[in-house]
Amino acid sequence: MNRKKKINQTLKSKAKKANKKLHSSNKPQYISKAQRVLIEQQEPSSSDAETVVATAELD
Repeated sequence: MNRKKKINQTLKSKAKKANKKLHSSNKPQYISKAQRVLIEQQEPSSSDAETVVATAELD
């Protein structure tokens, strides 16, 4: 690679990295199946209580 091309390549890559840091994704973080099962096991009663409250409000 010649000198100009190498310099341009490094500058572009640095600009892309800086731009990527500024514009983070709004996508929610991935939670694996195993983690979801663990979370459901830890809090099964709270989700049931919420549904009971929601149905009570509708009546």
